[in-house]
Amino acid sequence: MNEQYIIQNAIHNLHKDEIRAEWREATNDGFIDGKLTLHMKYHPAVVLNVAVKKELRGMHLTIMEDKARSEAPFMIVANRIFPKVKQELKEKQINYLEASGNMFLLMDGLYIYIDGRKNEVTATTGGNRAFTKTGLQVIFQFLIEEEWVNRPYREIAQRTGTGLGNINNIFNGLAQEGYLLQLTKNEQKLENKKQLLEKWILEYEKRLKPTLNIGTFRFLKEEDFYNWKEIPLKNQETYWGGEPAGAIYTNYLRPEELTIYTAEEWNDLIRNYRLVPDKQGNVKVFKKFWKHDLVNENAVHPLLAYADLMNKGDRRCTETAQRIYDEYLQDKF
Repeated sequence: MNEQYIIQNAIHNLHKDEIRAEWREATNDGFIDGKLTLHMKYHPAVVLNVAVKKELRGMHLTIMEDKARSEAPFMIVANRIFPKVKQELKEKQINYLEASGNMFLLMDGLYIYIDGRKNEVTATTGGNRAFTKTGLQVIFQFLIEEEWVNRPYREIAQRTGTGLGNINNIFNGLAQEGYLLQLTKNEQKLENKKQLLEKWILEYEKRLKPTLNIGTFRFLKEEDFYNWKEIPLKNQETYWGGEPAGAIYTNYLRPEELTIYTAEEWNDLIRNYRLVPDKQGNVKVFKKFWKHDLVNENAVHPLLAYADLMNKGDRRCTETAQRIYDEYLQDKF
């Protein structure tokens, strides 16, 4: 589903409320995708700067809040916006429009609120093998080292711990979604990489990360939480993710929750780090899903740290994630 489809679907559904809309696509590649002009009875036309997204989740809120100020009058248009996110957008007075025609608009003395409509047409990734649990592991490898899209399938399977038979399906899925471009018979490259990164972050949180969950813990000694940097992690087996990884890469964030990725067994984990299982604990542990060694001996790859922080959704994590992106990822995307 592309931006043009989302916009046109939204415009079509607004007609049901006798709102006529005109779309003019932006000529540059900035954050704003175009301008939407709304014509209504008994009110002058309004023109809004629009950013288009397939889905809008909590991780996007801080960015949207900033853009609502810097790009005013601003509106986010999305195929789908999760209910809690819609409520937060309303509370922050950020205009939004869903493809279904659901809308919140507050500007120039005008207030419109439409809700409860369902999309008549919903795009899914059903049948696309690129964004399954297995596919997400392979895409992670491609995002951190793009040259791997041109390696033999057998090497990719070994590198990512993936069954050889899945690799072709993953490549086909990426091509189908417009994320893989065939340059020559033997050479391919990733296309729309920033968009692919954003999709990977969303799908990682929804499809892969829950399957990696080992458990929630607390330290036997509370002071260990505050002295987490002094804890010796088993080399190439255990890494800090999420907030502690953000702190390591930026020296900006003081973690309120610790995330660990590990290949260590449960009993070793508890013994080595003096952890106690606790559903209300502040240490979240996940299975390490990559097979190769990382450059940083204590922290996950910056891309995974960025994903963890963006998916947290709060401002301090989003600001840290942006610092990681600017310093470690921007040149790749």
